[in-house]
Amino acid sequence: MAIFLKVLLILAIIFVVLFVLSLIVYFFNLDMKLTSALQPLLMKVYDKRKRDRKV
Repeated sequence: MAIFLKVLLILAIIFVVLFVLSLIVYFFNLDMKLTSALQPLLMKVYDKRKRDRKV
């Protein structure tokens, strides 16, 4: 029974940490900041791609 409680406690701690991290990302809008930082690199890859221009 003690092992079950330890596992449950560890899972609860992991859940709380992930929840707090998601709130930090949401509050500071970090996902969009990362996206805007990566946009120039992604545009270089996208612009080099060969396209079939038939419409």
